[in-house]
Amino acid sequence: MKTKKKAKAKTQKKVVMEKHFVTFFSPGTFVAETSCLSIDSWDVEEAKKKARGIKERHDAVPYGFRFSTRSRGVDDLDSKETKTSGMYYLGGKVETLKQVKARATKDDAILVSNMECNNWKRIVTTTNGYRWTQPLKDEDKVVDWS
Repeated sequence: MKTKKKAKAKTQKKVVMEKHFVTFFSPGTFVAETSCLSIDSWDVEEAKKKARGIKERHDAVPYGFRFSTRSRGVDDLDSKETKTSGMYYLGGKVETLKQVKARATKDDAILVSNMECNNWKRIVTTTNGYRWTQPLKDEDKVVDWS
């Protein structure tokens, strides 16, 4: 009985450090530009305030953000990401495949194809700064950005 208890105690790591971050995503040339800042907690309103001060190359501003928590145990040399949120999109228009097809022009052919091939149920298009379209996953949210 003692060996099982001892083995269990060894596998449970005590967290000695935990820190929260918010990563902002802005349109980039080929991939999103990112800026990561520490934050006291996963506070959406605080993150929205911080987003207003982010400006990337070519004056790109964030279209969204994601929270993460990094932790380190007693025996760990470095921290690791232990928790992440879905994406919080700063405003934007949500559309289903059916809605995109109903309004589609020839310029939307690639978007429709991507939605069908990748089984994307919904997309979100933000326009704060550059126009940016992404798949909207179940864990993602669109927050007011007025």
